[in-house]
Amino acid sequence: MQLIDPNHPAYWRLWVRIAIVAVCFGWAVVELVTGDPFWAVLAGGAGAYSFYMLFWTFNPQPPAIEPPVQPDAEDEDEPAAAAEKPSKDGQAE
Repeated sequence: MQLIDPNHPAYWRLWVRIAIVAVCFGWAVVELVTGDPFWAVLAGGAGAYSFYMLFWTFNPQPPAIEPPVQPDAEDEDEPAAAAEKPSKDGQAE
């Protein structure tokens, strides 16, 4: 299971990936300095995982461009038929 999708457009910029990893490791240092090793290990693990996903295995794929969908000729007649339906009082609109 991936927690970080490297193909997401938010991760294409280098400064975003550096900031995410730096904040995680920076918070681990803050937790170590304040004397809470449990949260330091969690923040360090998040930093290690984000470094692995955003730098070590980072290989973004360009988005697949799909051709625009052309409506069928049958679909064009349906909205006109829907406009001729009678309203609540029985009169056509």
